[in-house]
Amino acid sequence: QVQLVESGGGLVQAGGSLRLSCVASRSRFSINVMGWYRQAPGKQRELVATITAGGSTNYAYSVKGRFTISRDSAKNTVYLQMNSLKPEDTAVYYCYARDNYNYWGQGTQVTVSS
Repeated sequence: QVQLVESGGGLVQAGGSLRLSCVASRSRFSINVMGWYRQAPGKQRELVATITAGGSTNYAYSVKGRFTISRDSAKNTVYLQMNSLKPEDTAVYYCYARDNYNYWGQGTQVTVSS
């Protein structure tokens, strides 16, 4: 069982920046994919960005050019640098990891005020 612990959420004004971090506990298997999803009130959870063990990244169209995902595999940690934040980025952000199973963090709130 892998546990994911997120940090870095908060309240920021539009145009500001935040950095999210997520640490994964040790896995019996190699963690292949790590990433971030988000869920706004009344909406479905959606992909924000993912990164593989090899460094391949995938971003939602809405965050391309503004968000950057990175990973420290030695520390089982994934980061999400969020710049030029918009009110529509307001959501609970969930860390995600996959080895032979899927794992989710408890979520961290990001609120962007206009």
